[in-house]
Amino acid sequence: FEFGLELDEITSEKDIISKEQGDVKAEGASDVVLYKIDVPANRYDLLCLEGLVRGLQVFKERIKAPRYKRIMPDNAEIQRLILTEETAQVRPHAVAAVLRNITFVKNRYDSLIDLQEKLHQNICRKRTLVAIGTHDLDTVSGPFTYTAKPPSEIKFKPLNQDKEYTASEIMDLYKMDSHLRHYLHIIEDKPRYPVIYDSNGIVLSMPPIINGDHTKISLNTRNVFIECTATDIAKARIVLDILFMLAFHILNHLVLFPQLCESFKVKAELINKKVGISETPSNLAKLLTRMCLKSQVTGNGNILEIEIPPNRADIIHACDIIEDAAIAYGYNNIKMTIPKTYTIANQFPLNKLTELLRQDLAAGGFTEALTFALCSQEDIADKLGMDIAATKAVHIANPKTAEFQVARTSLLPGLLKTVAANRKMPLPLKLFEISDIVVKDSTKDPAFFLGRCAEIFAKGQSIGKFGVLHPDVITKFELTMPCSALEITIEPFV
Repeated sequence: FEFGLELDEITSEKDIISKEQGDVKAEGASDVVLYKIDVPANRYDLLCLEGLVRGLQVFKERIKAPRYKRIMPDNAEIQRLILTEETAQVRPHAVAAVLRNITFVKNRYDSLIDLQEKLHQNICRKRTLVAIGTHDLDTVSGPFTYTAKPPSEIKFKPLNQDKEYTASEIMDLYKMDSHLRHYLHIIEDKPRYPVIYDSNGIVLSMPPIINGDHTKISLNTRNVFIECTATDIAKARIVLDILFMLAFHILNHLVLFPQLCESFKVKAELINKKVGISETPSNLAKLLTRMCLKSQVTGNGNILEIEIPPNRADIIHACDIIEDAAIAYGYNNIKMTIPKTYTIANQFPLNKLTELLRQDLAAGGFTEALTFALCSQEDIADKLGMDIAATKAVHIANPKTAEFQVARTSLLPGLLKTVAANRKMPLPLKLFEISDIVVKDSTKDPAFFLGRCAEIFAKGQSIGKFGVLHPDVITKFELTMPCSALEITIEPFV
């Protein structure tokens, strides 16, 4: 916790299987203790065990913070990755690098592959922004070409397959694959698919779907070619830097870093003011160095010059450095002080009313649900028997997933999906939610059964509806029992 992390759970493989599948399935599973640790979403440098341990050792001052410098490979040709203009139609960016003279053992190999997958799920946004490919450099020859071709013109043997397929056949092959099928949508509607060739025409990969079997790495691999294709060049560079830095820790190997440390200057006075402490510049420099941010006092003795290593992509502003200084100092060590400004605190009337309602509803045997404020267009339109245009919902300009396309215009979809997810629970299910909705205009609601719905008025205005939901609505939410609902706006009562 002192390092800014939280231990979520202490468990084992056996305990996990027992909870999910029962004690019978758990028989014979490992009893080795597993620690589940919550890592901040922007700390990509802590996504592998080796990076986490190195960070903790530096924080505890057992070892010095690593420093990075540019080196040139000995007696080795600098490899090139050539991008063609065709890639602009599908994935326009790519960066690459080489790990040379490495030695794999089983645990190091597994850790590197696991790190690659964690990056894919995290900063790479399930390969939509960046896709990583690792290849045995000794099986191919540069320069390499990153281009895009029609699916019928791409043919190679995918990873762990025994024969060649065209790109179209590969997409059909993996439609039922539990892992790769989730990435097919990224390029399947494109007229051209991205592909990387070596100088002899050997296919290294068809990003972001699959690598070629010809270049797969193994425990015998000594030189690794890493390529990152992307729709976001900034994210691609971050991923490559992090992968290389953590490869240094995983493999205990000196690597050539694509991007060297950047320098950042912050006034010690600013750090003390924002955190609420009174430390000398030299002490602040020591605190930051414990966070792997090598620091020294410069200028008139009040300026800290901080080296930002390639793996700390989360440092983009002075406030990020201030946060690390606060973590190293210890939030529990900061003395509580009375604010210098005087205000009269008062609970917001609407919040006060909602709290009273929550207590009464809970006392009446209802369970509170907290659902997402964003939902799909289908949830607020088709499933409720309305046309999406009639809802006049607020649409998200660039939704990241089909489940979060619009701001909810009603609390009903979220509650009904909650009921659907708990169909195996004993009846009756009595749920309530008090949350915000976003509406442009009030319209007639066909979600309720005609003749079994009433509009609620208070203080001369309509504040909501209650009644029996229409059978079509219930069916579309995969429910089998009748449902009644009450939805009101509480602001008029404030």
